[in-house]
Amino acid sequence: MNTAFTSAEAQRAVEVLASRPLVRLITEIDDNGAIPPRRLAGTLPDLSAHQLRSASDTARAHGLVRSAPGAALELTAAGTELADLYDVMARWARRHALPAPVCEFSGRIQYVLDLLAPSLTTDCADRGEADLARLRTLLIQWLAGNLQVARVPEPELAA
Repeated sequence: MNTAFTSAEAQRAVEVLASRPLVRLITEIDDNGAIPPRRLAGTLPDLSAHQLRSASDTARAHGLVRSAPGAALELTAAGTELADLYDVMARWARRHALPAPVCEFSGRIQYVLDLLAPSLTTDCADRGEADLARLRTLLIQWLAGNLQVARVPEPELAA
């Protein structure tokens, strides 16, 4: 499968998508519905205020979340598709006990994205396990439909 991603774009996309705070935000909204920004800290207490702000800003900048009526953060179609992709990746990693038999969801996502990253810029034949090749194809398809993730610079945080 030919891709239009440069090495820098692929690296950038993987960095954004593998961010633990972003993974936590996207999956929490996917699992439990829209979250008012004032409740983010209580909903995701393991993340600092800076991490929450950064994840929210990044998700908005890349079109993954939007403000719903009443100002709650909800997933966009791209955010919902990303949550589905995260689920597929985590299931694959869990089935193979990677990166460890017991691991946090976001750790599994980071592992799979790191595993797939080198193949995003090459026109290589999908070698190896068919399920992993399927994950690569799904990731490339998602990125092709959401080019802003690879091509938009990270939002600058207010000082």
